[in-house]
Amino acid sequence: MTSSTNCSGGRRPDPERSAAGSLSARSPAANSPGQSLSRQTEGFSVAVVIAARDAEATLGRAMASALAEPDCAELVVVDDGSRDATHAVASSFDDPAGRLRIIRLPQSVGPAAARNIGIVHTSAPFVAILDADDYWLPGRLARIARHVPGYDVIADDVQIVQEGQESGPTDHLIAPSFDPFDLAFTQFVLHNIGQRGRYRREWGFLKPVVRREFLERWGLAYDPSLRLGEDFILYAQALARGARFKVVERCGYVSVERRDSLSDTHTGRDLVALLNAARRLASGPLGREEVRAMRRYLWQLKTKTRYRQFIDVRRQGGLKDVASLLLAHIDTLPLVLLGRLSRALHSRTAQTLN
Repeated sequence: MTSSTNCSGGRRPDPERSAAGSLSARSPAANSPGQSLSRQTEGFSVAVVIAARDAEATLGRAMASALAEPDCAELVVVDDGSRDATHAVASSFDDPAGRLRIIRLPQSVGPAAARNIGIVHTSAPFVAILDADDYWLPGRLARIARHVPGYDVIADDVQIVQEGQESGPTDHLIAPSFDPFDLAFTQFVLHNIGQRGRYRREWGFLKPVVRREFLERWGLAYDPSLRLGEDFILYAQALARGARFKVVERCGYVSVERRDSLSDTHTGRDLVALLNAARRLASGPLGREEVRAMRRYLWQLKTKTRYRQFIDVRRQGGLKDVASLLLAHIDTLPLVLLGRLSRALHSRTAQTLN
């Protein structure tokens, strides 16, 4: 059975309220903050949320991989104002166990807000995000379940494949193999600073399974103002509040790297929103090493933002507007020029490989 909701007038009242960035509207979890974090794995059940926009080509594969998992108690697909047949693809699925709900938004609210809407329509004790163009290998949740007791967040390394070459060579986000480790705030932030030759390998691309009780205890949700870096901000907020975050080897999350992802499609406005969110995070109660890590992250993010703004202004305006922007941020001029050179080299390398 499939439950479908149209958020322009569906059965649940005002689901867009969840996009405001708080999950506290849900009823409190059974566990209180003072109770032990440990749970037996037999209580492990997961609500899976897929936010999909114009994903008709890949959504079916993602949905099928989630519904194939016995530990998937709920699957919510949020059609984020798609202009293609995304809703038709989602509606073609019929889960006899009644785990599937489809929510259709009349216009796009962005991935962060769409995920919040999906999460607030679920109740399983754990939450997992699956991107509409990615998929899981069979048994992923069962393998993660072995690491659940004592942890709030469990992330497995991501297996990366190229679009159209899913059966070909694979890459990894973290390392080919490693022993499980507890992730700390400083380590996480430093591994979200881009490195040359490691394009899109920041640890913010992890897709963990998260304990709902922890999210609700702290009122954590995706920042709805973000269309970029929403995962990084949420995970960092959780770590700043003492989340027990475990990272393990690959369990079966497959990230499909699309060819068009080599060109940055985000705007300067998207980066400014992320920069503001990161600054709010850095202004919180952090330790000395955590503050240092955030300063390094903010320095690089500020450089990326100025460079992106430079590109946007150049496309929309003229040389006078570009000069005004550069003069207003003269301290980042050398880095903007260096970024332009790096982009040109990256583009030429990508063309050579293709």
